[in-house]
Amino acid sequence: MAEKKKVEREFVEVSTGKTGSRPAVVTAANKKSATGKRIAAVILWVLALAAEVGAILMLNGRWYIPEDQKMYWLIGALVIDLILVIIGSQLWKKANRLDPASKQNSVKFFLWNNMGFIAAVVCFLPVVILLLANKDLDAKTKKIVTVVAVIALILASVFSIDFNPVSAEELAKAQQTVGNGSVYWTQFGKSYHLDPNCHTLMRSSKVYQGTIEEAFEANRTDPCDFCALDKNGN
Repeated sequence: MAEKKKVEREFVEVSTGKTGSRPAVVTAANKKSATGKRIAAVILWVLALAAEVGAILMLNGRWYIPEDQKMYWLIGALVIDLILVIIGSQLWKKANRLDPASKQNSVKFFLWNNMGFIAAVVCFLPVVILLLANKDLDAKTKKIVTVVAVIALILASVFSIDFNPVSAEELAKAQQTVGNGSVYWTQFGKSYHLDPNCHTLMRSSKVYQGTIEEAFEANRTDPCDFCALDKNGN
């Protein structure tokens, strides 16, 4: 019996007449989890902004700190700022993998996937500029704190950027391919697999098994070039 050829299907929304592929299915639990993570991220970013404001108040003298202690207080504020920004950004990126934005709305897709980077810039760039322009700090304190602030800005940016943003369309395509079946991934690999006996998994002592949504949450959004793409017929 001849194998049925796969047909590329188009879905038409009756109420609007809009066409496109089937939208991604995001469960209520995943939506709730994503919303909670985004709220937590925003709270952490606000606290990071408060740490930056504290550093700025120390710089302009509104918050009095003895000169022999100012360097340590400034570095402390910057470290707290950095920790809060990075944790917030990690939560935001996890939320985007649970409930990704659609590429059809390019503005939202860009903002959603760069929110962590924007937060990093807002929480560090102003204090870096003020440090460079400050003429009241002693040379040693200014040099050390400025270097710390620049390094913190770079670290916050690198850890906040999503180098592998996921779209709702990518999730929908994966869901259509996998259906209710399981996918497999490893601790350090970047791909998800449809075949537990895929030769690329043979060297891994531990293989994780879960739904395609769980694979995306674990940042395994790339289909294996061997077992997944073959089963897709691509």
